[in-house]
This record gives sequence, structure tokens and C-alpha cells, in this order.
Amino acid sequence: MAKQLDYHTIREIFTRFHAAEPEPKGELDHVNAFTLVVAVALSAQATDVGVNKATKELFKVADTPQKMLDLGEEALIAHIKTIGLYRNKAKNVMKLSKILVEQYDSIVPNSRAALESLPGVGRKTANVVLNMWWQTPAQAVDTHIFRFGNRSGVCPGKDVVAVERAIEDNIPADFQLHAHHWMILHGRYHCKARKPLCGTCLIRDLCMFEDKNL
Repeated sequence: MAKQLDYHTIREIFTRFHAAEPEPKGELDHVNAFTLVVAVALSAQATDVGVNKATKELFKVADTPQKMLDLGEEALIAHIKTIGLYRNKAKNVMKLSKILVEQYDSIVPNSRAALESLPGVGRKTANVVLNMWWQTPAQAVDTHIFRFGNRSGVCPGKDVVAVERAIEDNIPADFQLHAHHWMILHGRYHCKARKPLCGTCLIRDLCMFEDKNL
């Protein structure tokens, strides 16, 4: 496991991320809190690009929990069958839509516990929704962040919960809101799993990764 970088180095890393992209955005298309929950739930073990293709037409006809229930599970499957695990995901989307209608007046709740109680919504999904829709500095740790956090020394940890805690503990508060987006995008496009683009990385002089591909 990488060692933990010091405060000043971490601040410089995020200062550079901010300078390069002041307002990083998630790449899942959505029109409201409900479609964001659905999109993130569908994105498990799938690419954002693939999810966006599947939901482009879906969200035109089912952008509320009631409209999703009216659409029905088979019609939903027809929209999302290009996504991995689509049958199980369809069942979860229908179940969470029913719960939102019956227990939350069709309004997506904005507490982590309430979100995590919805079928198909885990801690990561809940954190993405809290961060992107309610601008809460919640940290959704995916494979990109886990890899980057341990390689760089920004937020090392043996599992996603440990990395999430390291982000909250070690990244300065003024960078917390956008921290997970900066790290996801950096991990996705620069700090790649097999061939990291260390030669053009804007933080290569600060990163603790020993096997830099220069």
C-alpha cells in the first residue's frame, strides 16, 4: 500500500486539478434526482457511455417513479438490455420506484441511510447521488479512485471504506465537494490500470507511484 502524502502535497495536487478543471462533472446523463439514482444503479459493472446510450430514450418516457412503474418491467428491459446484468437491474429499478411512490411521495430522499435502503442502491450509489444532486461532499469510491488513491498516496486504504475515510480525513475541505470527480476522471483517463499516462500527468512530480510509466 502506498504511503500517505502530507497535507501540503495533497493540497498542491488538488490545486492543480482545480486549475485544470474548476467544475468537474459526472458523466452520467440525468434530468432529475430520480433519473440520477436510476442511471447510477444501472452503471454498476457497466460504462457511463453504455448507460447513457440506454437511458437516452428511457428517460424521455420514464423520468419519475410513477412513469417508470407505468412503463413496466418488460418495457424497461427493452431499453436497458445492452447493459450488463440488465434483468436484475430492471427488477431493482421497478422495486425502488414502487418504494419511492409508496413511502416517499415520489421524492428521492436525501439521506445516505434512506438511499441505501432502496433496492440496487449501495453506499457508492448513495454517495454519487448526494454529491451530484445535493452538492454534499460525499465520496463515492469506485475502482478508479481506489487505484489512484493507493498509487498516488492521496488516500490509501485496503478497501473502499478505508479509502473513503482517507479522502474525508486528508483532502482539504475546500476541495471535498469535487474531490471524487477529479479522482475518477484522472483515474479513468490518465492513471489507467494497465498503461498509466504518467509522462503527461499533471501531478507526476508529486505522486508516490513507484512504477511510473515515463
